[in-house]
Amino acid sequence: MGINSPLNRKLRMGLVGGGQGSFIGRVHSIAACLDNRAVVTAGALSSNPERSKASAPDYDIDPARAYGSYSEMFEAELKLPEDERIDFVSVTTPNHTHFDIAKAAVEAGFNVVCDKPMTFDLGQAETLLETVKNSDVVFAVTHNYTGYPMIRQAREMILGGELGEINAIRSQYIQGWLRTSLEAEDQKQAAWRTDPSKSGAAGAFGDIATHAYNLGRYMTGLLPDSVSCSLKSFVEGRRLDDYGTAVIRYENGGLGTVTASQISHGRENDFEIEIDGTKGSLRWRQENPNEMIVRRNGSPHQIYTRDPNGSHTNAAGAAACRLPAGHPEAFFEAFANIYAAVFDAIAKRAEGGPVEKRDTVYPNVFDGVEGMYFIQQCVDSNSQNSAWLPLKHEAARR
Repeated sequence: MGINSPLNRKLRMGLVGGGQGSFIGRVHSIAACLDNRAVVTAGALSSNPERSKASAPDYDIDPARAYGSYSEMFEAELKLPEDERIDFVSVTTPNHTHFDIAKAAVEAGFNVVCDKPMTFDLGQAETLLETVKNSDVVFAVTHNYTGYPMIRQAREMILGGELGEINAIRSQYIQGWLRTSLEAEDQKQAAWRTDPSKSGAAGAFGDIATHAYNLGRYMTGLLPDSVSCSLKSFVEGRRLDDYGTAVIRYENGGLGTVTASQISHGRENDFEIEIDGTKGSLRWRQENPNEMIVRRNGSPHQIYTRDPNGSHTNAAGAAACRLPAGHPEAFFEAFANIYAAVFDAIAKRAEGGPVEKRDTVYPNVFDGVEGMYFIQQCVDSNSQNSAWLPLKHEAARR
């Protein structure tokens, strides 16, 4: 069987963003190509046309397909024969540009992989949802932590009832890189993430708390009911939050907390989630991603390790592995697992059959809408002295 059957070829990637000095664009390109199922073929790598074209050699993009803007890329690619044009678009630009790029790509018939948060605000997200629903494209949002083997393992365990009824979710993402005012030094990543005209209504909560919230939803399937949130900016002059905590009530009566910090000294990417059920509990940390601790009263604590051949490993966990036990798999591989599932869907679309849009193993446009609703309600709750506000959106999925 050829790669990406029935196409039996590599998928052609059109990268938007990822120019010199970027972070996440390079991550997307590496992850998409990790399994030899895709190749970066075209790019609009910067909002500056000169920088965009200058960045093309970094990806081995033919100069003829190094475009000055995403609209130029879409227009030019659509003029090419179908067997030459790009198959999908990866949107890796700052938040405020996601909507226009993703919507234009969907309307042009290109499959889309969009970085999170999906859009600048909830209204844009809901509009994009309708655009995707009225198309036949594959649309994914890169909440990449859902791609880790131990997360896939835990999700199947939880949904299969191994932890019993879920009572509590504690999820936190703690960083320290914005302890000082890097934006005042015009550091590129800090500058746009702390600018409300580019980042949106939230800072740390839009950037990393969305991951923490999404992972709890992905692993447990619990539907949220309401939220109370407190946000704060501790660095003088900063316009968006750099610390915050949300308390979530779930429909089943469970409780959750989401804490995000970008001002904690010495913390790098300390993303941790703990889940308590009536039959057991588990804990996973992103900085030690190949292990998960499972606890049950009266029994020794169990350390589940990433092992595709282990008797403790379920089908979902094994399917997310590329290496034997003991060889660490982490950030790039988790991203690649998102892309691998997307590529399966793109290949299915090529067969002419219907493509599932809502019930997918990868985060999709519905999750993107819910993420934007989470941001909006947290910001609004904070502005109302941490008032309890509704959190379940009609697009929310299990």
